[in-house]
Amino acid sequence: MAATGQSTAGQPATASDLPPTKFELLKAASGHLKEPLATELENDKPFFTDGAVQILKFHGSYQQDNRDNRQKGREKDWQMMLRLRSPAGRIPVPLYLAMDDLSNNLGNGTLRVTTRQAFQMHGIAKADLREVIGTIVRALGSTLAACGDINRNVMAPAAPFEKGGYPAARRLADQIADLLSPEAAEGSYLDLWVEGDHSYRFKPDKPVREARERQREGALFSGDASEPLYGGTYLPRKFKVAVTVPGDNSVDLLTQDIGLVVFTDPSGRLRGCNAYVGGGMGRTHNKDETFARTADPLGYVAAEHVLDLVQAIAALQRDHGDRQVRRHARMKYLIHDRGIAWFKQELKRYFPYPIRGLQNEPTPRLADYLGWHRQSANLWFVGLPLLCGRLEGERKQGLRKLVETYQLEVRLTPNQDLLLCNIGTPQRSSVRSALAELGFQAPEAPDLLARHAIACPALPTCGLAITESERILPEVLDRLDALLRRLEIEKPVLVRMTGCPNGCARPYMAEIGLVGSGVEQYQLWLGGTPNLTRLASPFLERMPLAELESTLEPLLRGWKAAGGRRSFGEHVAQLGDVAVREALVGC
Repeated sequence: MAATGQSTAGQPATASDLPPTKFELLKAASGHLKEPLATELENDKPFFTDGAVQILKFHGSYQQDNRDNRQKGREKDWQMMLRLRSPAGRIPVPLYLAMDDLSNNLGNGTLRVTTRQAFQMHGIAKADLREVIGTIVRALGSTLAACGDINRNVMAPAAPFEKGGYPAARRLADQIADLLSPEAAEGSYLDLWVEGDHSYRFKPDKPVREARERQREGALFSGDASEPLYGGTYLPRKFKVAVTVPGDNSVDLLTQDIGLVVFTDPSGRLRGCNAYVGGGMGRTHNKDETFARTADPLGYVAAEHVLDLVQAIAALQRDHGDRQVRRHARMKYLIHDRGIAWFKQELKRYFPYPIRGLQNEPTPRLADYLGWHRQSANLWFVGLPLLCGRLEGERKQGLRKLVETYQLEVRLTPNQDLLLCNIGTPQRSSVRSALAELGFQAPEAPDLLARHAIACPALPTCGLAITESERILPEVLDRLDALLRRLEIEKPVLVRMTGCPNGCARPYMAEIGLVGSGVEQYQLWLGGTPNLTRLASPFLERMPLAELESTLEPLLRGWKAAGGRRSFGEHVAQLGDVAVREALVGC
């Protein structure tokens, strides 16, 4: 594989000039993501060592400890977080029931919807990990490549609409998930977790099988026949893909490494896709060379070439992404450093087909599908708001009963909400009544601020968290809601919150983004848009959370005085950075 690295931002260096990093050597020596994980699974220690922890990520799990339970001189409360691979957020009935049982019996009793449309399960003991993953695989689920330096869960609109381009978008998300699934590592995965039963391998459709064969040709080929696209060291860093339909930005399209917008003919058959490349949210405090970035438009590609385009872009990133400095390894930095013109020219080595100008798209909106919707002639689905995506207690028990009784498929949204699907017209009344008893009396009308607010888990389990996020988001929203009511402002504001700068809740696209920078202190980002089409800007580095209201009130008063015709984010952008800083208290 002719991979390249960069010793410093923007300074290209070939792989032959620079020694491989410790992490790259670990991946290369892992036997396609098997060791040292396989060996350490057999010991009775409650934790994995660092090398096994890094390989474990490719299998969908992070090792964590509960910081609330730390005591000086005692062993940490080691536990594993496990994440599903569920393209477009689809969770079939058997898999949902298995996850519910596993979380109760071998987890901490909760399930959490992620911002990439998957379930996370927390609190798993190392000794139980094989049983948990094995059960998921036997329920026809998977955790392979939910984490790690590889393509992550492929996003698409969760709504099970059978109209327009929605079926094509879901189908394409499934195909891309199979296309970018690692070939040799899938064998390692099944060897470790289901005793080598390879009957559970992904079974891609004909277009995917044919595209995967082309991974062994020309510049697409990694040089490793066992892992033809990725090679033995996989990608330089994580890789994210989303698919959507024109006008539906539920997937936060511009934050992805690859964003695809499908265009279909009147019968719903895929005609082609607009493609966007180079988005990403992760950054590091006090490292100006790291930054959030929205994707650049690449162009329009005909349907018969879309899968080839996706694997060509992944191969280009494999070969040119930075393998020396991990915080500089995402494709967004490659495009930023080299430019989109260079990227398009280099892409021709991997993708010999035409890329035309973008097709026209309607103004995008942040769709959420909450409330009741007609799915097809005799079927309905209902979208249920789940603040922070956490399922626990009576609600979790009640939803399990509904899923089991009526065999309702579950779909998860990027906004951390949950859809119950395939509800027959005769069942609608009884499902509605059961949901009301669980507190979903009006799922179509949650509180304005809570409707689109999301937060990362942060403390106590995430090892990267600097401060709180999920546990205090409800309080933060209550405080902001009280402020808006006092100012007699009735328009919603898009709020996102994270406990560190890695951006898992995509705070840099919000109208108000709170990014943990110290204990009970947050960077303040302002100026994103409600439809997720523009990056916010940082205005305060370490705002004490206690000063949230006094900091924002002058800007909110100005917004109201301006008539409130624009969104809050648009108002901030119109003011400009200087005026915003002057309005912020203490600046």
